[in-house]
Amino acid sequence: MSPEIMTAMMFGLLILFILTGIPLAFALASVAMITGFIDYGFNIPALAGVFMNNTWGVMNNFLIVAVPLFILMAQLLERSQISEALFEALYIVIGKVNGGLAIAVILVCVILAATTGIIGASVVGMTLLAVPTMLEKGYNKEMVAGLVCSGGTLGILIPPSIMLVVYGGLTGLKETSVGNLFAGAVFPGLILAGLYLVYVWVRCTLNPKLGPPISAEEALKYSAKDKLLMTVKSLIPPLFLILAVMGTILGGVATPSEAAALGVIGAGILAAFYRKLSLEVIIQSSFNTLKITSMVMLLFVCGNLFSSEFLAVGGGDVITDMLVGGTLKDYPMIVLMIMLSATFLMGMFIDWVAILLITIPVFTPIAMELGFDPLWFSMIMCVILQTSFLTPPFGYALFYFAGSAPAGRYDMLSIYKGVMPFIILQVIGVILCIIFPSIITYLPAIFFGK
Repeated sequence: MSPEIMTAMMFGLLILFILTGIPLAFALASVAMITGFIDYGFNIPALAGVFMNNTWGVMNNFLIVAVPLFILMAQLLERSQISEALFEALYIVIGKVNGGLAIAVILVCVILAATTGIIGASVVGMTLLAVPTMLEKGYNKEMVAGLVCSGGTLGILIPPSIMLVVYGGLTGLKETSVGNLFAGAVFPGLILAGLYLVYVWVRCTLNPKLGPPISAEEALKYSAKDKLLMTVKSLIPPLFLILAVMGTILGGVATPSEAAALGVIGAGILAAFYRKLSLEVIIQSSFNTLKITSMVMLLFVCGNLFSSEFLAVGGGDVITDMLVGGTLKDYPMIVLMIMLSATFLMGMFIDWVAILLITIPVFTPIAMELGFDPLWFSMIMCVILQTSFLTPPFGYALFYFAGSAPAGRYDMLSIYKGVMPFIILQVIGVILCIIFPSIITYLPAIFFGK
């Protein structure tokens, strides 16, 4: 069969399998096997040999060691309850400002993103911790849903991020090493958080009923000295962990895998500091890490089979010729918009792991052909991927929120309405990164050179 027919068949089968409810990992592997049988003339031993070599190549990737370590770090941190201490301090310090509690939620989410990077834990934790208080204080419920969901998803971008580790492992390029990706993600993540803060503050300033401040009596319960001590005490432990992980990577002291190991040790120390470390916590955290790592690795292996077979049948060349082989090659920004739009649309239906496994082998060569900086392009893809957690109908953060929100206070329509402004803010963040590439490239150039 021609490469064009094989490419169309692979995507058609993948869409069919996903729509019929087959788990994504098995859908990717099944499509690879079906097209592989045809491509290799039904030579099963030859196809099995290729698949075994690809699987060994995935398992032999040293970067992947960082994945279970970062997951274990996040599991330990989830039980240390650092978010509770942070929110309590910020609640008192800035709660008297219009929208102060919403601002506190975003700031806590930034700290959680820089320590855990696990979306489900951040969204569920902040929903249980902050949403009842905010609703009780009279905050607009749609805005509350939007800011908790969007703030919780910052962990997919702000380092240490599992997505960035996976992305670096999939590309295998020096320019998109995990260290470069971590450095390049800092400013885009902070800019998104800044956009959320500005939006909430402006909205609540124009209409204080959307986010009223806490009462004067509550604000005056603590002196300025008490507030300072509460803030410092709650900030020092997570900042210690951020320094242990990010500082060692950006300073060139440790590889991502070594820094992840330091992060596990630091998370254990924090859990002990908050008196939450026990044998039961260690066992449960290890068991959850095993389950999550197994899921990620199964997707990783099956996605690699799909990607390698896609490239073997000439699918990469077909897509490249479609986008840069004709008149579109003279309009690289149009091609970029097509790739970002495709990624955005996929984010409405499948998760970020699947999107990476499908798009990286297809889009990265196209970006290189168009002369885009690989790091800049990769980071723009990662920023747009954050929308996959918020876009209806299947944004994961929306279901995390719905499952842990106060009973009877939310329906899915209210949550959808709440996240729409934040999706727009995320798209604005992508546009800023496109217009000002130094947002992405500045820190990697400082720490690792051009």
